[in-house]
Amino acid sequence: MKRRPTNAANGGWLRWYVGLYLIFLYLPVALIPLFSFNDSIQAAFPLKGFTFAWYETLIGNETLTGALLTSLSIGITAAAIATLCGITIGYMDTQVRSPFTKLVSSLARLPILIPGVVVGISLLILVNLLGFGPSRLAIVLGHVLVCLPTTVIIMRGRFASIPRSIPEAAEDLGAGEAIIFRRIMLPLALPAVGSAFMLAFLTSFDEFIVAFFLAGTQPTLPLYIWSQLRFPKSLPTVMALGTAILAVSIVIAGCAELLRQRGLSKSPASST
Repeated sequence: MKRRPTNAANGGWLRWYVGLYLIFLYLPVALIPLFSFNDSIQAAFPLKGFTFAWYETLIGNETLTGALLTSLSIGITAAAIATLCGITIGYMDTQVRSPFTKLVSSLARLPILIPGVVVGISLLILVNLLGFGPSRLAIVLGHVLVCLPTTVIIMRGRFASIPRSIPEAAEDLGAGEAIIFRRIMLPLALPAVGSAFMLAFLTSFDEFIVAFFLAGTQPTLPLYIWSQLRFPKSLPTVMALGTAILAVSIVIAGCAELLRQRGLSKSPASST
């Protein structure tokens, strides 16, 4: 009889697979900070030396500053709208549980499955039909659509983790639906609200495809980076900018995860 592989052998192969996958996924990302400090225009080994010169070129760049401010304003606006929509849809989906709310929740999460090019072209046709064409408003609307699945998934999971006995007890004491949501459910979900907003902001801030189709005369930061890639001499500056964005993104994503974990640790379900 053939001997079946032991669990230890299977676990060893799994660890190797996960390790190789992580190296393949994150090694190219790790090379960007490395070459951003290289004292050479070419991104190649061996490294010529260590320098902060490429980071110094980011200071005082008016075009870069304008693109950054545009991305920040669009990201904050789109994240705020998407978070409000995510709170509403997530709450209705878990508390009302009607066929209509299930349909709305499914449609809100659908954009995550649609290719970005299809979404960009569709939104471009729509904004042209509406009459305002490619503009900052068009990008905000497009980014709300892109960010909505993230906020809905986070808020739906948070509201679903709150025991049903809590709103039911409030109803028995005479509280209406609005009071239950404002005084009980929303305060319990506040950490998830912060997490959803941060992740939605990152999604909007890093979004390129939708902004490519909907941008008017004010490009976002990803569009600025893409435009600079046409010039070989700008590559080190782009890598320095990419390193700064990567560092900020990691910090924001880490804070979002800490907020989410804090909300789960303080959940009434986890304390029972």
